[in-house]
Amino acid sequence: MVDLMVLAAVVFVFGLVSRRLEGTVLTAPLVFVAAGIILGPAGLGLVEFGLDEHTVLLLGEIALAIVLFTDAAGINLSALRQNEGVPLRLLGIGMPLTIALGTIIAALVLTDLAFWEAAMVGTVLAPTDAALGQAVVNNPRVPVRVRQALNVEAGLNDGLSVPFLALFLTLAVAEEELQPASYWIRFALEQIGFGILVGVGLSLAGAWLLRWASRRGWMTEWSQRLALLSLALVAWALADTVGGNGFIAAFVGGLVIGPTVKHVGERLIHFTEAEGQLLNLSVFFIFGAVAVGVIQPLSLRAALYALLSLTLIRILPTAVSLIGTRLGGLSMLFMGWFGPRGLASVVLGLIVVAEAPLLAGRALIEQVVALTVLLSVLLHGLSAAPLSTAYAHRLEKMASDGPENKGAVVAPTRRGSMPTDDPKQAHEDQ
Repeated sequence: MVDLMVLAAVVFVFGLVSRRLEGTVLTAPLVFVAAGIILGPAGLGLVEFGLDEHTVLLLGEIALAIVLFTDAAGINLSALRQNEGVPLRLLGIGMPLTIALGTIIAALVLTDLAFWEAAMVGTVLAPTDAALGQAVVNNPRVPVRVRQALNVEAGLNDGLSVPFLALFLTLAVAEEELQPASYWIRFALEQIGFGILVGVGLSLAGAWLLRWASRRGWMTEWSQRLALLSLALVAWALADTVGGNGFIAAFVGGLVIGPTVKHVGERLIHFTEAEGQLLNLSVFFIFGAVAVGVIQPLSLRAALYALLSLTLIRILPTAVSLIGTRLGGLSMLFMGWFGPRGLASVVLGLIVVAEAPLLAGRALIEQVVALTVLLSVLLHGLSAAPLSTAYAHRLEKMASDGPENKGAVVAPTRRGSMPTDDPKQAHEDQ
């Protein structure tokens, strides 16, 4: 009870000064992680969250399930196809390359890990979180094409990483428990298959019921938002119950319900502006409280990999995926750097801890993930505002008809990563 009281107090204090912090280097995730460190066991000791606590994992899983569902439901297909498919390149080429390069470097640097454990590290640290770089995607001086690509990528790559993690996790456990690989591959495919079936089936049924009730005037606007989020949680829990992957079900469910329920994206974004944001920031607070203990004693190899994950492992695949878009080298570097690791990496790391407690490399995986996210929260939070301003200033000196300045469809996803241009300017940008 004391832990929850302290967390609620932090939320209240942050709310008092949130407007003053907008546009500064003190992003919301950075503030909550710092508060967790200060108030946690490594600081004042006012909160005692444990990494293995069921409540911690449950809160993180609920937050991620909602994020996956809402981001998928808010997809704008025009935003994916426009501008030589920049978002699709980041997702379809950049992300698999990031997982592959992250796996190879993990196997070379973190030599105590088995290959499938290295693959899990590369997968957990592949998704990005635009909320850690709000100053980038909310800066109207940064070209819409660039920030919208980062925005869409961050909204979808966490859902795409889940099937990879499910496969690598089962293969790692198979190797550890000396089970035939075929058994665990079948198990992974069942997780993916049942997850997809539950997500599609439940969302189609739920969408029909929502339309039916709405046409008869039985639903208020707030109850529609509540029903949609309840559907996300039902899909997540039901898939897990029948042997599927709940996160795949939530993500696929969002993909299905987005085009079938009118204005679903807008309704869900209203939720993520408040209740969903509370869940996400609570996860960052808990992460801050436990992270210092997880990374000690600090391993130099873990620190090296964390730095490589935020630089080479992210920037090189991003640059390769953008070949042919005519974007300049500066833009490729900028987009490569702003791939912060946040909520998805934290929760996927917790899942590895919970579902594979006997893995030989578990402690090292925990340390690498925690250290990478900590560095990302700090470095991306502090650099977002000054680097986005410097980047925009540099582009303003270039030709106004350059490839970066081509129009883009503004399609907001999660809260904190939504472009804040006024409608007139957004229309002009398009």
